[in-house]
Amino acid sequence: MAQHQFQTEVSQLLHLIIHSLYSNREIFLRELISNASDALDKLKYLSVSDDAYKGISFDPRIDISFDREAKTLTIADNGIGMNEADLIDSLGTIARSGTKAFLEKLTADAKKDSNLIGQFGVGFYSAFMVAERIEVISRKAAEDTAWKWTSEGRDSFEIEASSRDTQGTTVILHLTEEGVEYTNRWSIEDIIKRYSNHVAFPIYLTYDEKEYDDKGKEKSSKTKTDRINSGTALWRRSKSELKEDDYIDFYKQEASKQFGGSSEEPLFYVHTKAEGTLEYITLFYIPAKAPFDMYNADYKPGVKLYVKRIFITDDDKELMPTWLRFVRGVIDSEDLPLNVSREILQQNKILINIKNASVKKLLSEFKALADNAASGSDAAKEKWETFISQYNRPLKEGLYQDYANRDALQDLVRFKSSTVEGWTSFAGYVSRMKSDQKHIYYITGGSEQTLKASPLLEAYTAKGIEVLIMDDEIDEIVIPSLFSYRKEVPGADGKTESQSWELKAINRAGADEELDAKKDKSAEKEIKPLIEKIKKALGDRVKDVKLSRRLHDSPSCIVADENDPSIQMAQMLRAMGQTEMPDVKPILEINGDHPIIVSLKNTADEERIADAAGVLLDQALLVEGLKLKDPADFVKRLNRLLSK
Repeated sequence: MAQHQFQTEVSQLLHLIIHSLYSNREIFLRELISNASDALDKLKYLSVSDDAYKGISFDPRIDISFDREAKTLTIADNGIGMNEADLIDSLGTIARSGTKAFLEKLTADAKKDSNLIGQFGVGFYSAFMVAERIEVISRKAAEDTAWKWTSEGRDSFEIEASSRDTQGTTVILHLTEEGVEYTNRWSIEDIIKRYSNHVAFPIYLTYDEKEYDDKGKEKSSKTKTDRINSGTALWRRSKSELKEDDYIDFYKQEASKQFGGSSEEPLFYVHTKAEGTLEYITLFYIPAKAPFDMYNADYKPGVKLYVKRIFITDDDKELMPTWLRFVRGVIDSEDLPLNVSREILQQNKILINIKNASVKKLLSEFKALADNAASGSDAAKEKWETFISQYNRPLKEGLYQDYANRDALQDLVRFKSSTVEGWTSFAGYVSRMKSDQKHIYYITGGSEQTLKASPLLEAYTAKGIEVLIMDDEIDEIVIPSLFSYRKEVPGADGKTESQSWELKAINRAGADEELDAKKDKSAEKEIKPLIEKIKKALGDRVKDVKLSRRLHDSPSCIVADENDPSIQMAQMLRAMGQTEMPDVKPILEINGDHPIIVSLKNTADEERIADAAGVLLDQALLVEGLKLKDPADFVKRLNRLLSK
């Protein structure tokens, strides 16, 4: 018998489970049955795709039994099984990233916490909520030796050789006094009906059926074995026989383990059966809350692939485009080969067609959600608001990544605005445009509060021109790649025609054409000497200094050259590891009508002009939410100006 120490994260997890997560203990059975189902899925796949396993006699099933006097509960399967190395890797360590995040998310809300267990792939350990000791006896398929893993859920576990008649795994729980409540037929049946009824393999419960005489004395006892789950995959049932509660129950019962999601109700679902050239079924769920790892590079995919009801994979990121990584659910194909590998999946035309059709179906559902919100009830509006608040950013990623679906995505993404409350769309902006307006104007680069306070908005606001407020850092990358927004509009002949509007960032040079029909040549000539002095004083801190047409109340602002990234984007790219980014210099624009600028035109004090130039640039940077390279210099210049 060899003794092993648990990985540190496992010890932390076990301590929290044993001492904190008691209000929803029954989920341990859901987790163990789910593990057994996964083991059966794996062997079922190998038995038809791998010659090494084709000769194995395999009638997949899960068996549950209990002994109230001995205080034990046993869950057994005849799936793929584990050898010694598998037991150490699977039950002694937690390889999956995100476990530390799981530990950090645990709170005093025990019910919520217990729902997190499956989400982080550590469901086996939930059994220690009801067991003081656990034995796992397992024999891997196509191997002769069985192994026994034993632990009391503290710091260590033991492994020794054992015996088992067939491949598979038996989990024996030696229950605590509180755990004994699960050693009866009714409790087990109730839990399985609620949590595991849709497991695609038969679950059998063995129990003693006893008869008693009139005095309550046991008269006879007969051991019975009954199947206690329906065993039909929900997505393969006809939509006409399914109710809303069936879909929600399936998601709540299966999703936390199966899809790596939450056991809360989904926001909505999409169930599709395609027949014809390709035959497949999809059942997709949109979680009400974004998955915890949605912005992790190693996010867990949420879609499982089946072929002819045989599980193939649940960790292939090719099943959905990256921007739809929040979708949970199932793809079940009748046409893919059973021996399809991950490498083949990436280039398989059948799967590519299913994937493309699924994306378009989801986009049509998202559009229907938006349309219902625009003309529907408060509940429809609330559902859309929830969807956008959780998934607006991935949709924007789609604009950048998915050219084939760009038009549909352009109508789904939402932004804040300088003139309307809440979210607005490109189409909404266009409907409010001034009749002579040629462009869609937007501003990027900071928080909503910072952007709405930017002096760059002043002249646009004064002229009644709406500006889209793009306060998500991804907007800096995505929106410039669009160039324009295109929309089908009614034509003169009654047919629709395509019309487009160029997107213009107001924090870039050249975006102010519509602010003035003509440049004031005399004003430019009058202020040119001051501009030259300011430019000389600032030196290589700026790319240029210009008279502004976009300022109304503020003395100065900064914009980016049309061919340069903004300062905010340059900072973001550096934070992402692009250390060779060139030093981006802003263009300083000054307001020729502002009292500060007027007073500078009338002074010959070169030192005052130099100090004012530095302050005008630094305050323009500060207003845009940017950090100053030399705050001390800014303070010195400001103090000198104040003293004068």
